[in-house]
Parts: sequence; structure tokens; C-alpha cells
Amino acid sequence: MSQPNGQESTVAAIRAHHTELALGVAGRAVAVQNAVDRLSADFAERKNELVTYCERHVLPHAAAEEKTLYRAAADLPRAGLLVSAMLAEHNTLVSLVGGVRTARTPGETAAAAGALRALFESHLGKENDLLLPALAEAGVDLPGLLDGMHEILGGHSHAATQGTPDELDVRSLPPALRHEKIFARFGELAGGESYVLVNDHDPKPLRHRFEAEHAGAFTWEYLERGPEVWRVRIGRP
Repeated sequence: MSQPNGQESTVAAIRAHHTELALGVAGRAVAVQNAVDRLSADFAERKNELVTYCERHVLPHAAAEEKTLYRAAADLPRAGLLVSAMLAEHNTLVSLVGGVRTARTPGETAAAAGALRALFESHLGKENDLLLPALAEAGVDLPGLLDGMHEILGGHSHAATQGTPDELDVRSLPPALRHEKIFARFGELAGGESYVLVNDHDPKPLRHRFEAEHAGAFTWEYLERGPEVWRVRIGRP
């Protein structure tokens, strides 16, 4: 049986995973465009990283949604047209990933990467602001529907929403996007909840920012101090 706040926790977990996916695509799309701008020799590597990330994470996420969230919403009175539009966007996402893969020139690749990022972020916004509220208002049992669905919930298990720390590994992200993701996860925490940040350097500058922006409203505990991996438990008192 779901916990009383299971519905809200599941919606929060879906949105948190959406944030992770959006940042994952954005960081890699920006890396492609930066490599093109700099005429960098690692352009092809950055392109392959974007395609691989989408094939391993974004497209399986979309397929899992079609079998669960979209199927549940298709028969709702006010969601049928929305689901049809979202399914069409999934097809476009598949095409855009293929477009990045087969692009022949740096310019084509940069354009395809930018289009992929823009569509995906717009698509997630519709899911967050339209699809999920429609399902919740209709009383669809989201915890039951998505039980064990890692493709949709990511690492945000129900246990994590009850205060068991889960890990946020930012080592694969470009440095410019790490703080955004870290603070986005912190913003989802309720009192007494926490998560474990995994980083490839001592995040002292991050702690200074927490102290400046959330003085007295966060906890910080080192679990591992390098030399290659740092783990810090970050939470709300």
C-alpha cells in the first residue's frame, strides 16, 4: 500500500529525474556546440557522448512513459490530445537523435544538437506542467503504476523521499552545470531529508555558496575525502 504522501513523492521524483535528463542533454549539447565553435579535435567525441546519453537514458525514458503515463492519460477527458501531441514529439526526438548521429559536418551537428535540446526541454515542461497534474487530479495511482520504473523515476526511489540518502553523481557533468543540478536536488528536499553528493574534487566552493544562500538551513557531512572521489551528505535540518 502506498504511503499517504506517495502520490506527491512520485510526482516529485519524476520531475527530479526530468531535471537530471534535461541537464544531461543540455550539458552534452553545449559541449558539442563549444567544440564546434573552438574547432576542437574532440568534436566527434562530444557528439558521440550526446548520442550515447540519449540512447541510454532519454529514449528508454520516453518508451517507458508511453507504456505507463501516456497510456493512463490517453483516456482522460482533457488529456487525449495532449498525449497525441507528446507521442508525436517522442517520434521527433528519435529523429533528432538520429540527426545528430548522422550529421556530416560540425555545423550540422551543432544545429541538430541545439534542436534536440530545445525540443526535449519544451517536452519535459509539458509533462511537468500539464500531463502530471492531469494524472494526479484524475486520481491515477502513480506510485503503483510506476513501481520499480527506474527509467521514469531515475535514482529517486520512494525510500529516498522518506529520508534515506541517495547519491547525486555529478562527475560526468560539465563543471558549469554541476551547481545548478546540486541546488535543484537540494530544493526538492523536505526537512530531515538528505542526499549524497559524489564529486571528483573537494567541493569547498560549493559549501561557501550554501553558507551564503542557505545559512543555517543545510547540513554538510563529509563521507569520503578523495583523493579521487569526494562524497558529501547534504541535507535539510
